[in-house]
Amino acid sequence: MIRSRDLLGALVATTLLAAPAFAKDSAPLIGVGAQYDTTHVYVAPDDVEKFVTSFLATFGGQSTKQVVATVTPTPSSTTSQLLQTPVGTVSLFGFKTGIPYPFGAERTGYLVTDMDAAIKAAKAAGADVVVAPFPDPIGRDAVIQWPGGVNMQLYWHTTKPSYAAFETVPENRVYVSPDRAEAFTRAFLRFAKGKVVSDEAKAPGLEIGRPNDHYRRIRIESVFGRMTVLVTDGHLPYPFGREMTGYEVADLKATLDKAKGAGATVLVEPFTADKREQALVQFPGGYVAEIHALVK
Repeated sequence: MIRSRDLLGALVATTLLAAPAFAKDSAPLIGVGAQYDTTHVYVAPDDVEKFVTSFLATFGGQSTKQVVATVTPTPSSTTSQLLQTPVGTVSLFGFKTGIPYPFGAERTGYLVTDMDAAIKAAKAAGADVVVAPFPDPIGRDAVIQWPGGVNMQLYWHTTKPSYAAFETVPENRVYVSPDRAEAFTRAFLRFAKGKVVSDEAKAPGLEIGRPNDHYRRIRIESVFGRMTVLVTDGHLPYPFGREMTGYEVADLKATLDKAKGAGATVLVEPFTADKREQALVQFPGGYVAEIHALVK
């Protein structure tokens, strides 16, 4: 069983994490909205079209026009397009060259109102800047790393984008160790000016493929959307830990039927936990996603 702090410790931790000190921070809000957050998906060039077809057939939506561009600060070439669905957005890359380090390890892109202010806020909150800000074809980007080794990209557009709000907000699924969970959560809360929605010290291990165990689960909400922090010892059966984003749908069975019909594979069959019916799916090209529906 995964060891976690006792209930009193968890309550104290939750109180500390949700403390109003961060709300009094005078720095401006640098996030824009959940509909501007994207999951970064890297697939081989030959899998790009298969992934696009499968993902959009599963969730609906559309793709922007595919372009070939350099999206890193050093020479490289990739196809790039945005898949916009009612339940989440994907930035899709099909690199024609080798992928420069550390790109490919960042899990999400967050739109910010001011890149310099965002970098300052991230550093003040405890993040490391692993890729300093650099220009891309439509704005500026940087990659930061949070305590626990979680990489995220920040981006800013020269022309302000305007995207419709999601029908359901996806969740960024972050796996961290017990030793770094407090540091990660505190740092992200300060940066995002977010709040802890729940902190479950003994969440059902079924959610991470270990039905006889428990683990700690922290749910966070902020201007950047939803985040679930899964605190584990790293003893995770495949494919748990590989999924980066959780997508909420109205009908899980219907969605899985669409996914399978479009070439995706159900890696973890539906199970029910935390008032959700959940499954893990792999799309062509290797991208693994959690998909869930609320149990009414």
